[in-house]
Amino acid sequence: MISFANKTILVVDDEAIARDNLEHILKKAGYHILLAADGDAAVAVMEENEVNLVITDLRMRGKDGMGVLAETKRLWPAAEILVVTGYASLDTAIEAMKKGAYHYLSKPLNVKELLAIVLKALERSAMQHELYQLRQQVIDSSESSRIIGGSAKTVSLREQISQVAQLDCNVLILGETGTGKELVARMIHDLSRRAGKRIVSLNCGAFSEDLMSTELFGHEQGAFTGAERQKKGLLEHAKGGTVFFDEIGELPLQMQVKLLRVLQERTLMRVGGSKEIPIDIRVLAATNKNLKEASAEGTFRKDLYYRLDVITILVPPLVERRNDIPLLAGHFLQKHTEQGATAPTLSERAIERLKSYDYPGNIRELENIIQRVLITCREDVIEPHHLEDDIGAEPVAASVSQEQSWPSLEEHEKQYILRVLDEVEGKRSKAAEILGIDRVSLWRKIKRYSLEDPNF
Repeated sequence: MISFANKTILVVDDEAIARDNLEHILKKAGYHILLAADGDAAVAVMEENEVNLVITDLRMRGKDGMGVLAETKRLWPAAEILVVTGYASLDTAIEAMKKGAYHYLSKPLNVKELLAIVLKALERSAMQHELYQLRQQVIDSSESSRIIGGSAKTVSLREQISQVAQLDCNVLILGETGTGKELVARMIHDLSRRAGKRIVSLNCGAFSEDLMSTELFGHEQGAFTGAERQKKGLLEHAKGGTVFFDEIGELPLQMQVKLLRVLQERTLMRVGGSKEIPIDIRVLAATNKNLKEASAEGTFRKDLYYRLDVITILVPPLVERRNDIPLLAGHFLQKHTEQGATAPTLSERAIERLKSYDYPGNIRELENIIQRVLITCREDVIEPHHLEDDIGAEPVAASVSQEQSWPSLEEHEKQYILRVLDEVEGKRSKAAEILGIDRVSLWRKIKRYSLEDPNF
């Protein structure tokens, strides 16, 4: 039998006697034990120490056991959780297991049973840790699933994806058109425990309501004219895997009702059928709409919105991560250059021109621009004039002799501060350092020129 004596177990309980008893039992079995008297203390411990298993009381003052469970999965995705309570009920057991708990135990604890479950949980944690590392290696080397860029927002996005992938809950992916929401969904799937199963996608704006029903739920033979044989829908085909609903905000209200029932009951019924079919799927949904506003206006069901919005990932527009543009452009040049040919390079001025454009179509628009340049440009180096058809010519300084309205010195300063803030992604300390002023002076200028921005 493999020894797990070097593994770390965190015990969380607001009752000192229960906490001390567990510590005594587990230390005697050879495990390394950390203690926390409440949920907030448990989070603080996990922020400083890696844990392999968390044993937490369910009912506690402040952050309860469910809160500890969620924070454990966020901080240490491969760790397992045992929930212990004196208030045993089937409902809380089911809820804890759905949210990722390995097991559920009632007080008073049976020591033999506890140690057996702890050993199995640590075995599973070790396996999950190994799988997580393998998936990370796969996702890092997979050209089709990489989210490219080194900006702070892109790094943060990749970290969110890695954490969320382990939770096996519904995820709502928000972002403008062309930001790569489907890529985010595929990366979540590839890093999840469902990676060995299928991910199926449905564009909710591409089908009529009737066609969408048969696509999603399938149909029985003879269900309607032309239904000559039984057909399984996408939800059945995704058994054990992931279903991605693209443009979920376009889903018709009647279909929203049907999808809500699937999420609640975890069963479906084919069109023309009478048999409930159990399904095991994870649902990811994406939209460029504000579903909270849509639910308030009655165009999107509130109950479905809250079912989908367990965790939200916001994909930032390209204009908020301009420093990623050179890397993305280089990637698209390599991707769309004919096999065996050498991809052209971008001159420094061309890179600056690409970085200065606002991309209403986001990353998709940048890729389209690169594809068109590759068709029209026959030179080894791409210059700004090769980009003019897509993003316009470079701004040309007007001659002094021409009649013009000159911007004021204040306007120059305002625009310069804006540019620096954009380059450092709103980090005021860094911006002040570049500008050669202290942070308080920068703050005063931001107030003076009304440059307050929620993104900064």
